[in-house]
Amino acid sequence: MIEIKGVSKRYDRHLYVLKGVNATLKERVTTIIGRNGAGKTTLVRILSTQLFPTSGTAEIEGLDILKDTKKVREVISSIPQESQLIGILSPLEQMQLYLMARGFSSSQAKRESEYALDELEMYEFRNAPSDTLSGGMKRKVFVAMALAAKSPVIFLDEPTTGLDPLSRIEVWSAIKRLSSKVILTTHYMEEAQELSNEVLVIDQGNIITHGTVKSLLSTFDGKMRAEKLEGREFDIKIANVSIKYIDVNEVDEFVRKGYDIKRINLDDIFLSKGVMLES
Repeated sequence: MIEIKGVSKRYDRHLYVLKGVNATLKERVTTIIGRNGAGKTTLVRILSTQLFPTSGTAEIEGLDILKDTKKVREVISSIPQESQLIGILSPLEQMQLYLMARGFSSSQAKRESEYALDELEMYEFRNAPSDTLSGGMKRKVFVAMALAAKSPVIFLDEPTTGLDPLSRIEVWSAIKRLSSKVILTTHYMEEAQELSNEVLVIDQGNIITHGTVKSLLSTFDGKMRAEKLEGREFDIKIANVSIKYIDVNEVDEFVRKGYDIKRINLDDIFLSKGVMLES
């Protein structure tokens, strides 16, 4: 369990990136979602002890991130968005170096690296130069590192940003194989819905909603989303698109009016809260 207690962060006297965030993260996979600049990466950097909060603290596995920083680092793995592989090294070499830096013996590092690469269907590429791998395969190597480290808690910051759809699915498959508690950041709603047990939604440094995917979507039970360019009936207007949440028994009526009908998904949590994300 991760307990976040009043975490704030500012970079000057006026600009608060996080504004007293409180949350208890209990589920195996928690996805933190929000548009760029919402504060999600800052929160993950604080939780993974890469950045000090301006105020507040958090506990991971019962350890305080400020008082027990060294012990916290022993129970977590963190893969930042900007992580890059060394092109001339193979996945196996990169993973062995990473694990040995964490205190594994040479033989342990090799054994755990080979096991993790095999688990993520990367074993046949274990000795290939990393710069010959696809984008999705490179990100899978980082997930393999987290798997091999056997950390109880793993932080993955935007693990699929910039990847093509096939590579993204490959990385999703790899993440699903992790047995650790995973904290994931993304601004892709499809990714959050695919991977998450619970979702934490941040906008402008505040948590605007938090819960399981099922509980969040339950607020729209029996509803569909109707969209139309320049429609006259709407609950939400975005540019020239009218969005109306309708009962399922109203679908035929709105189809006749020229509306497109869509199933409810996590996008609608953002739309209903007035938050828009990059597509």
